[in-house]
Amino acid sequence: MQTSVVLFTCDLRLSDHPPLRAALHGGGRVVPLFVRDRSVDGAGFAAPNRLAFLADCLNDLDARLRERGGRLVLREGDTVTEVCRVAAEADADEVHMAGDVSAFAQSREQRLRRALEADGRRLYVHDTVSTAVAPGAVTPASSDHFAVFTPYYRRWSAEALREALGTPRTITVPEEVGSAALPKRADVSGVSPGLCAGGETEGRRGLGAWLRSGVDTYEEGHDDLAGDATSRLSPHLHFGTLSPVEVVRRTRKAGGAGAEAFVRQIAWRDFHRQVLAARPDAAVRDYRTRRDRWRGANGARADAEAWREGRTGYPVVDAAMRQLRHEGWMHNRGRLLAASFLTKTLYVDWRVGARHFLDLLVDGDLANNQLNWQWMAGTGTDTRPNRVLNPVLQGKRYDPDGAYVRRWVPELADVKAPYVHEPWKLPEEERAGTGYPAPVVSLAEGLERFRRAREHS
Repeated sequence: MQTSVVLFTCDLRLSDHPPLRAALHGGGRVVPLFVRDRSVDGAGFAAPNRLAFLADCLNDLDARLRERGGRLVLREGDTVTEVCRVAAEADADEVHMAGDVSAFAQSREQRLRRALEADGRRLYVHDTVSTAVAPGAVTPASSDHFAVFTPYYRRWSAEALREALGTPRTITVPEEVGSAALPKRADVSGVSPGLCAGGETEGRRGLGAWLRSGVDTYEEGHDDLAGDATSRLSPHLHFGTLSPVEVVRRTRKAGGAGAEAFVRQIAWRDFHRQVLAARPDAAVRDYRTRRDRWRGANGARADAEAWREGRTGYPVVDAAMRQLRHEGWMHNRGRLLAASFLTKTLYVDWRVGARHFLDLLVDGDLANNQLNWQWMAGTGTDTRPNRVLNPVLQGKRYDPDGAYVRRWVPELADVKAPYVHEPWKLPEEERAGTGYPAPVVSLAEGLERFRRAREHS
């Protein structure tokens, strides 16, 4: 009887899982394997919030496998070494895994392929496991990837998606292959107190609820900071507890303007992955350099620390940063405002902000995080690189009565609109009584500094 290994990475689900389906073809045995690779920690991806969410995902995946007669095999160590060791123990002929786009993932895939071939085994890499449309599936005539979203989206929307695959009914795992103990969320320290639960069961529940009662109002409500009218499915897409193909198919079936607006966000995710697949160095270097000379003196470090702590003196920015620390997640409009403020108003290197986000975001996806930061910094794919978001005007527009600010900045809980977005306009005694800090810089000064820097870069 043929035996195959399925290496799970950021695809921690059983539904619509092409590698698992391919391994099960013909009714053979399968080793569902996850490797806890410490080199991932060194690459900076193993932040506490993601480790806690990962523990949820692995335990849920194991439970779902056991319902079907199987189990999850966990190993710790170098991924290539452990996959080869498990394949030898199980006498497996082939290994199946999902494709990925980061430089780390591509290097891992190449090393694994060479090692398996040296042992007489084959590696099969499957696309459209972590994306709806595979990176490189649509390209412009003159390049290996799209650098502007709108033309990419037109081509992306015209692509015929594969059919979503069902969940296997039975999975047989060789008894002779042993496993390490699964991690527990409770064993992870430094986790944000409001971190959401992980796992495919939770992801599918959330998707069902979103399609029933949330997506209809997405187009008009997705920027409402206090309303929080977003799906909150990004952690599940990042860890692969939900399939992008299935999400797009089910959302399109739901129909309506809100559905299409939501699908567009999935396309943005695919867009960033095809950029990173073509330009892996964009994770750490400017995609389109503006020759910025980012501030690096003591003042910039103090400003960046105030930004991290949510004490910049600009309420909507501070609310977003405090939400991030408490939940390990941030509203998308808040992400844009926080990134614009750090890179344009404070003129601090986008990599400083991207690193902080990756330290806390449970959905800290390398492609989305780094390229969204570059988009806002003006060094990425944005066709308007010098745009600056005014946090006061944005706060009044997307949090008009200040409910989002009051939720996350308790010092301003009793301050009414419009002062909640401009507390420095309060009478001196009243402002001092809040304990809220003065702005670290005036918006006019920050804007002038940014424009001057870009003009002379």
